[in-house]
Amino acid sequence: METNSISKSILLLLIAIQLGCQLISCTVTYDSKAIVVNGRRRILISGSIHYPRSTPEMWEDIIMKAKEGGLDVIETYVFWNVHEPSPGNYNFEGRYNLVRFLKTVQKAGLYVHLRIGPYVCAEWNFGGFPVWLKYVPGISFRTDNEPFKRAMRGFTEKIVNLMKYEKLFESQGGPIILSQIENEYGALDKKFGAAGYNYMTWAAEMAVGLGTGVPWIMCKQDDAPDPIYHGGTNFGRSAGGPFITTSYDYDAPLDEYGLIRQPKYGHLAELHRAIKRCEPALVSGDPTVFSLGAHQQAHVYYSKFGHCAAFLSNYNTANATRVTFNKMHHTLPQWSISILPDCTNIVFNTAKIGVQSTRMTMLPTNSQMFSWQTFSEDLTTSVDDSAFTTIGLLDQVNVTRDASDYLWYIISVDVEPSESFLHGGEPPKLLVQSTGHALHVFINGQLSDSAFGTRENRRIRYKNNIKLRSGRNKIALLSVAMGLSNIGGHYESWETGVLGPVVLYGLDHGKRDLTHAKWSYQVGLKGEAMDVVSTNDMSSVEWVQGSLIAQKSQPLTWHKAYFNEPNGNEPLALDMHSMGKGQVWINGQSIGRYWTAYATGDCQRCHYNGNYRPTKCQVGCGRPTQRWYHVPRSCLQALELLLERAVPSNEELAMLQPRMVLLARGA
Repeated sequence: METNSISKSILLLLIAIQLGCQLISCTVTYDSKAIVVNGRRRILISGSIHYPRSTPEMWEDIIMKAKEGGLDVIETYVFWNVHEPSPGNYNFEGRYNLVRFLKTVQKAGLYVHLRIGPYVCAEWNFGGFPVWLKYVPGISFRTDNEPFKRAMRGFTEKIVNLMKYEKLFESQGGPIILSQIENEYGALDKKFGAAGYNYMTWAAEMAVGLGTGVPWIMCKQDDAPDPIYHGGTNFGRSAGGPFITTSYDYDAPLDEYGLIRQPKYGHLAELHRAIKRCEPALVSGDPTVFSLGAHQQAHVYYSKFGHCAAFLSNYNTANATRVTFNKMHHTLPQWSISILPDCTNIVFNTAKIGVQSTRMTMLPTNSQMFSWQTFSEDLTTSVDDSAFTTIGLLDQVNVTRDASDYLWYIISVDVEPSESFLHGGEPPKLLVQSTGHALHVFINGQLSDSAFGTRENRRIRYKNNIKLRSGRNKIALLSVAMGLSNIGGHYESWETGVLGPVVLYGLDHGKRDLTHAKWSYQVGLKGEAMDVVSTNDMSSVEWVQGSLIAQKSQPLTWHKAYFNEPNGNEPLALDMHSMGKGQVWINGQSIGRYWTAYATGDCQRCHYNGNYRPTKCQVGCGRPTQRWYHVPRSCLQALELLLERAVPSNEELAMLQPRMVLLARGA
């Protein structure tokens, strides 16, 4: 009995040591070498998991897999625009429940690096800033600007006070050991010079003044990539950029659905273990560096207690090399680093994969779509009561306030019966220049043509023949924004939409410049105004029974179907490769934009030997840039699928039919 009691006491002691700062207040600081926890230098391995890009039901599983993969710290941005959608009105519910996410991290025994921002970049809409911030009088983003600093202080203090109230800082026994203000400071500094410097000085002073009892860092340089461990999904209209896909997978160790991606997950886990074995030597001082050959080096770390760790590198991009280190021979693969935690034995090499690869298998579910219903926008009627008319062309974001991706620019054009193009002559041409991301041209209620921008070139130049008739004609330009810009100098002032010129060519009296004429504006689609995405059966929309095939050529059509929840608990996705462009809702919850754009580039077989370049190993040419769209199981309660198809794609298949699939990992 006495021996058993001693065993229990030892067990309890070990648990207390393991949980450390999660149970009691401890000291976290830093010096020139490392983070220091309770007086001990530590190497803490961090990975990024963004809470709005997954669901609360997924968080615990994702975080535990991150821990098992060797992470000590979970890093996340705090997304201002989702938490304060309008001034002074805050939202911390559902996917935006920051406190629940951080407490889930704490429950797993991990630390938190909280990147409050409030600028995040992150391929997120407007860089994380709420759109209302753009309209604060006198504001200039990320500069030494009083209106901006005042707004930023208000949000930052809101988050800090919430963290204090929930006792989430390490000085209170919580998991937050590091906080950060700003992001990508290098990009700001290059643009704004002294103004940017003054702003960052203020940000640093503000961080110190918040007094949370944890180390603060002022910014992150723009050349340091985020260590994304789970990318997730850009649900709703959260993707920014623009032209960022709904999937934010990023080939991370945990894929979009929270499944383990091998060999990356296992290879990183082995690396993390190897680095941890080197910790006593790594945190003790600077390395001794010496040559092992023409393209080979050794970086050796020593501690005063006799620890030794070595990193042997081979910079030769073509050949493996045999070297001698510490009186032992080692073969170093090309372009690789070997880790020796005891300066004797290699336990890890960056080029050697010791984990079996896994392959994603997409399996059709037992649930079949049925009973399709459709609702088509009436493009022949006039604008509704919410429309307004003014002289000239307006900025899209100024009009929509980002409440919708869509803005109509509508104008009436009178054509004399004597015009020669009405009597066999060449039809007129319409020139439209836009800084929107897509443009659809409707003439008298019929789709005439479409044009699309690219991420590299935001400008759209449309110039094509159009069919006009004698008398009054209605030209309707539908401008589409695929997420607002998230980076760049003074990007709050960048304009979006049809800004002109808009010119009609080929009339008997020459060209007709419509740029400064009287235009009518309508925000969004009628289906949005009528709330067709609602699960309320009392909707005023008159749905028509029919198939997707019958609606293939009809633009701006909403499609709705009911289906049974698939069996099992595997992740779910919608196969959207047969559709064109639009958005998808499941039971009123938006799972994001879809757009069947096709990848291009050099997609020959390749390898990763030598220097890495982003374009080195492009894959998927001729296939959609995204085919599968994540459907969280937490969405499946009322069993309804709703599609909004803005405009059919020229590459659409004969059968327009989304398919629900199950995802599984196989060796």
